[in-house]
Amino acid sequence: MQFSVYQHSHIGGRKVNQDRMGYCFTRDALLLVLADGMGGHQHGEIAATIAMQTLSMLFQMAAKPYIKKPERFLEDAMQQAHRDILAYMARHKLDESPRTTVVACLVQHNCAVWAHCGDSRLYWVRANRVLAQTRDHSHLEYLIAKGLASPAERASHPDRNKLYNCLGGGNAPRIELSRQAGLAPGDVLLLCSDGLWSMVPDAEIAQKLATRTVVQAVPELVSMAVAIGGPRADNTTALAISWQGADNAVGAGPNVISTQMLPEDQVSSTISNDAAALDTALDADPFDEDAIEKAIAEINQAIEKSSHLLK
Repeated sequence: MQFSVYQHSHIGGRKVNQDRMGYCFTRDALLLVLADGMGGHQHGEIAATIAMQTLSMLFQMAAKPYIKKPERFLEDAMQQAHRDILAYMARHKLDESPRTTVVACLVQHNCAVWAHCGDSRLYWVRANRVLAQTRDHSHLEYLIAKGLASPAERASHPDRNKLYNCLGGGNAPRIELSRQAGLAPGDVLLLCSDGLWSMVPDAEIAQKLATRTVVQAVPELVSMAVAIGGPRADNTTALAISWQGADNAVGAGPNVISTQMLPEDQVSSTISNDAAALDTALDADPFDEDAIEKAIAEINQAIEKSSHLLK
């Protein structure tokens, strides 16, 4: 496989960044994950972290070196993440369960399939055109589907942020799955939190992704959303790849990761599986903006380093 990848997050005007994102890959499979902890409930960042860790761990166990049943994997992994969040609540005797939205995409054999729960989104962009995007599990989208609201109200309707589906809630989540999508070289897959898509129009997102590399477009989109949001800006996070193909015969260009030389049993990941650190998170001070920006910079440096080592 060959792809370029970039991820970026900004705390916005909030005290804590509850967004999490990352990716894992083997020689033949790539998993992208983004989770947005729900701020209306306590410890949303913990729920988002658990979701990331569960999906990463299950991918590393199942990708040998690819996932045999990708749709079933995504649905089962998200349901397991939901159960892990509830187990964390019970273990720490919390008054309510932490909650998070999540979107994940599995790419292998020149095809992508994605799943989501909540309003974290995926966009599939080709040549300045959005070929597909996820549908938010919000009350507004329910009203639109029933003909009780207009699509033109998506940016202003008072119910646009009211969700009926998440991980960690009182009811088992409903995981929405896409169909298999055949990728072409140059296609871009963007995963983002609502802090981005609620501020930046879809047309602008597509235009940025079509005219810039993901290394340029992702931070530009995040910065644009935060600037529009101003002092009340939400946590804003994006993770994107530009797909180059499963055929490794063509030499990798700048900032392109090629997995051809990766051993079949090896997994590369930007997602931490440090369960001990998670168990102490309730007593830890939240990251400030400088700490988050430093962590993101370290991840992006690792991305650039891996792109050279894996060519």
